[in-house]
Amino acid sequence: MKLYIKYMVSNRCKALVQKELLNLGLQSEYVVVDLGVVEIHKDITDIQLEQLKENLSKTGLELLDDSKSKLIDKIKTLITDLIHSSEEQPNVNYSVYISEKLGYNYNYLANIFSEVKGITIQQFIIIHKIEKAKELLFYDELTLTEIAHRLHYSSVAHLSAQFKKVTGLSPTFYRHIKDKRESVLENL
Repeated sequence: MKLYIKYMVSNRCKALVQKELLNLGLQSEYVVVDLGVVEIHKDITDIQLEQLKENLSKTGLELLDDSKSKLIDKIKTLITDLIHSSEEQPNVNYSVYISEKLGYNYNYLANIFSEVKGITIQQFIIIHKIEKAKELLFYDELTLTEIAHRLHYSSVAHLSAQFKKVTGLSPTFYRHIKDKRESVLENL
């Protein structure tokens, strides 16, 4: 069971949520307490859920209803599938694509997503595009130009700038590190 918590955007918030789970006797059942989300092994009782909701509201956090939780999961799944699952990504405007697929206004979706996850949908997309770029760089089958084209970057420079912003490394240096690591392993 996943619970989404609005305004949970810091480690202090995570600690508050962990404390509340402990107070409700759920400490052994929860798997992940991350920014904006708690994943619990099994369903919790309605009484526990209501108590958690009440206690969180006292700290400024808000437990989202199930429909909003499902909406966030759908947004994440759409983005992940679009970027990672297809060999050749369709050239689409992500905001239009997400809005059309889910049948909601994009601003509404973006606001809910940002409040819960602590990052924008665009930042989430960039992170996943860079992860896909890292994967493509790792397999060394495509040039940087081909990777930029496949991921719909306007240029190699744009891809490189975002790659460096997210990873701290240039794509060329990332590929170089991978090659160096492989040569060291071969010489063992």
